[in-house]
Amino acid sequence: MNFVKPPFFLHWIYPQVTWHKSRKEKVLYLTFDDGPIPEITPWILDVLAQYDAKATFFCVGENVERYPDIFERIKREGHQIGNHTFNHLSGWHHPDQIYYDNIQKCNTLTGTHLFRPPYLQAKRRQLRHLHDYYDIIYCDVLSYDYDTHISPEKCYENVINNSTNGSIIVFHDNIKAFPRLKYALPLALDKWRKEGFLFSQL
Repeated sequence: MNFVKPPFFLHWIYPQVTWHKSRKEKVLYLTFDDGPIPEITPWILDVLAQYDAKATFFCVGENVERYPDIFERIKREGHQIGNHTFNHLSGWHHPDQIYYDNIQKCNTLTGTHLFRPPYLQAKRRQLRHLHDYYDIIYCDVLSYDYDTHISPEKCYENVINNSTNGSIIVFHDNIKAFPRLKYALPLALDKWRKEGFLFSQL
């Protein structure tokens, strides 16, 4: 999906998905996909702590196995955990049962009711099936921090110009995203805090 804010018609196509939370409260929902990894995740946790911001980390199971200490730190510091499959699988490119088994394998480690498909790619029948077991979280602001063709400044503009009450915002704790994340995240948190936003778990 190639959008910063998803077009509204996708809400009708994917009714099982949560795109945003209540628009009534001045709260933002920061999410981080693909970790934990030692090069990025501890830095994110340090920055979030500076702003007393809670977030949700959609973890890849194999990374949880590799870096259990970082995973435990995420939980210890009061952040929420989501399932992002064990091997970062696209639902579009894998048979249903292999996809479901990979999600379950991740959940033996994460123990969460939240799920986000890697790449936001899942078939509608997969989402219907998974909706019986998980709250499926998409987003209404995609930072594009992973896109090496955009500047750090553009990444910052993506989140600042498109976030509003209840927005679910996607960042990534992976190495490819870090040049843009390192610039955008502290500046965005500072601006949002000055505008009176709170940062909460999903």
